[in-house]
Amino acid sequence: MQIYKVGGAVRDRLLGIPVTDIDRVVVGATAEEMLALGYRPVGSDFPVFLDPKTGDEYALARTERKSGRGYGGFVFHASPEVTLEEDLIRRDLTINAMAEDDQLNLTDPYHGQRDLAARVLRHVSPAFAEDPLRVLRVARFAARYAGLGFKVAPETLELMRQLSDSGELEALTAERSWKEISRALMEDQPQVFIQVLRECGALKAQLPEVDALFGVPQPEAHHPEIDTGVHTLSVLEQAALHKQPLTVRWACLLHDLGKGLTPEKDWPRHIAHEHTGLKLIKAVNERFKAPKDCQELALLVGQYHTHGHRALELKASTLLELLQSFDVYRRPQRFEEFVVACEMDARGRKGLEQRSYPQADYLRGAASAARGVAVQPLLEKGFKGPELGEAIKRERLKVLKAYKDAASV
Repeated sequence: MQIYKVGGAVRDRLLGIPVTDIDRVVVGATAEEMLALGYRPVGSDFPVFLDPKTGDEYALARTERKSGRGYGGFVFHASPEVTLEEDLIRRDLTINAMAEDDQLNLTDPYHGQRDLAARVLRHVSPAFAEDPLRVLRVARFAARYAGLGFKVAPETLELMRQLSDSGELEALTAERSWKEISRALMEDQPQVFIQVLRECGALKAQLPEVDALFGVPQPEAHHPEIDTGVHTLSVLEQAALHKQPLTVRWACLLHDLGKGLTPEKDWPRHIAHEHTGLKLIKAVNERFKAPKDCQELALLVGQYHTHGHRALELKASTLLELLQSFDVYRRPQRFEEFVVACEMDARGRKGLEQRSYPQADYLRGAASAARGVAVQPLLEKGFKGPELGEAIKRERLKVLKAYKDAASV
């Protein structure tokens, strides 16, 4: 029995970056031997065991054979005869197909170290094309390591293109797709993920609503970059630069989907795109079964982001309606995420990345003023039920008018 670290642990150590997850493969052992040593079995697809003391995972070396469509369409075979090289060849990229023992002796049969040095993301074998999930995984790695200069090898991009054209991506479950997309959005350069998907045709297959934004013009006065797709990438880039959470990044990706529905005769204007885009945002949310907080924020940002940009011009009554829509009294964090999403939208424009965005503090101040209205005095005046609700609304409108007047001085 021989045990090796494999995959990301080896890759990241060689890159000199922190190792977060350690995968181990066991060569020359049977499941019975692992059980006899006290390891606990987990998973039903292939033999994986937990160390009884540390809880670390150990997988038996295995081969795989394509047996059907999609990510799950594989038959796995594990036995003591499976070699380390046979286990490594089933992996996606050469930089993930290296192994090392406890003495850091490297096993690199597919030249992963060479590709690390060349900053290339290259598939290990033609079997890469058997798993559609790898299209999303490679795009995610491109987003993660773009800052180090990594690019997808042309021949790997071609395989990804073939997979996208084959319809295999449609076999991916919502859960698997969301897991890759959400992880990719949290990488340092999530816009690269979208770019790579677009280059290989996978964006059209997975997110046609986002793909449709490329080539759609916007007024140059407000959008020097002109192209709506380019703008979306820039907004996503700003969200990552400002370390925004997944909810905000997801909303940034989807906020302008309505512009993809604007008739060409109306270009470059996009009247009411906030409302026309809601059905598309809802469809994307449902397709990937996105978490509820991501779904809600994406819809709210899609509908109200232009309100955010025009915050200083809004009437007090419109401002109150905006705050009510977000339920800022019980869910202040959601409104804060809306505010920063609007700021990322404003900064995601060519040459305007460092612009000030006074609307952000103005909106925060308005929310604080509205939340400051005390309910107890109204109760003491005898208001209750619907009348109480109307009285609270009148008081909040009064303080927002005062807030607006003070801000305009």
